[in-house]
Amino acid sequence: MKPLFHPSIDDISVESVLHALSDPVRVAIFTRIASAECSATCSAFQNIVEHPIPKSTLSQHFKVLREAGLIRAERKGVEMHNTSRCAEIESRFPGLIASILHAYTLQSQKTKRRAASRSRTATVR
Repeated sequence: MKPLFHPSIDDISVESVLHALSDPVRVAIFTRIASAECSATCSAFQNIVEHPIPKSTLSQHFKVLREAGLIRAERKGVEMHNTSRCAEIESRFPGLIASILHAYTLQSQKTKRRAASRSRTATVR
């Protein structure tokens, strides 16, 4: 089986991190991995957005996150277990990941409030 590519901490760039997290699905996946106590498998993210995501698409999202240096993947049997590399990235770019995750959380909360407000308005009509 082909070994997985994980860039060294010195090869991780701000541009690759920002590019990887520019996709709404990938930033949602990374946010959940970064806040998890243990590793997560790809199948745990099939319903991370409002519609199911095919496993092949999820695999591509995980590959982008891994190759950007945001996650570390380890094969265990037939599953890939993913963990964040936040501590490593923090040592290279202090505050970067925390700022991105904070901004994403604020944006998500605002989006959820707007959707809830629209739902209530539609119900009243």
